[in-house]
Amino acid sequence: MILTGWTRCLPSKAAESEIAPIPATAPAHPWRGYFLIAAATFCWGAAATVGKAVFSGKIFPGAADISPVMLSQARTTFALLLLVLFLLARKGTGFFRISRRDAILCALIGIFGLAGSNFFYYYAIQKTTVAIAITLQYTCPVWVLLYMVLRGRQRVTVWQVSAVLIALLGIALTIGLFHSGARLNVLGALAALMASFSFALYNIGGQTLVGRHHQLRVMAYTLLGSVLLWAVLNPPWRVAAQHYTAAQWTFLFLFGCLSTLLPYVFYFTGLKYLDPTRAVVTSCLEPVFAIIFRGDLHPRRRKRFADLGDSSRALGDGDGAGGRDAVGNWQLALAASNWQLLHRAHRTEESSARGS
Repeated sequence: MILTGWTRCLPSKAAESEIAPIPATAPAHPWRGYFLIAAATFCWGAAATVGKAVFSGKIFPGAADISPVMLSQARTTFALLLLVLFLLARKGTGFFRISRRDAILCALIGIFGLAGSNFFYYYAIQKTTVAIAITLQYTCPVWVLLYMVLRGRQRVTVWQVSAVLIALLGIALTIGLFHSGARLNVLGALAALMASFSFALYNIGGQTLVGRHHQLRVMAYTLLGSVLLWAVLNPPWRVAAQHYTAAQWTFLFLFGCLSTLLPYVFYFTGLKYLDPTRAVVTSCLEPVFAIIFRGDLHPRRRKRFADLGDSSRALGDGDGAGGRDAVGNWQLALAASNWQLLHRAHRTEESSARGS
């Protein structure tokens, strides 16, 4: 049962002492879930490239720096404000009724899952490259599968083992284990791994909660937990002291809409149709979208991008370091291979369950 360890520590009524288990069979219309989560990763892939441009000073040169903390705080705060206003207008205050226990669970997912994955991901992008940050973050399917296996919800198959080995190979290639010329920022790599753990957390926890509540209600309380955390760590008077320009605030508002509000609506809705494993496997499409967007934002690299051997330069920081071509080639191939193997792992498990 997912999140049992958490629920034992939370106050609840006797009738709420157990979290309802996830059904053994997948919800109807799983392809809706695939499409919705793929749409979310499309938005996140674009956001990763834009975030890197902000941190490198290519956007708003000469203005106050927008840090990973500020970017994470602004995107969740603006997304929450718009979502709450929309829900109040369409659903009324009654829509926000939720048990204290589930509200606490949403807040915990918002703090450790949503805020954690946002901050660590953008911090990793700031310290390394989009390529390294995304590749390490998308070891997330490994942690979700391990959790599901350890909790007895899935059996280990040859496809799962193959997927884990391919993910580990992707990490080794990314950090330069087989190429001494590749440079790695240790703090950036650790941050990307922390983003991976956080992403796994809200995939597992979020899927449980949307099974009991409307996905937008879960999303609102999850965003609220994240916003409250950022308000404590980076209070409003500290934000005001940065003296951001009107153009920067406009950018932060639009970035919050397109990188948080829209994709999280897609993602939480997709969790109604897919279990955590298939959801997080589908989210591995984000590295592919990031590569495509990076090529589109740099026209002079489009010709090189057509050749997979130059795909790492489309994702990299533009320093032309030797050996990155080969690494980028493997990153694209491994992202696709890992998605296919993990998807087949789940299909094999599903077929076995039906057969028994």
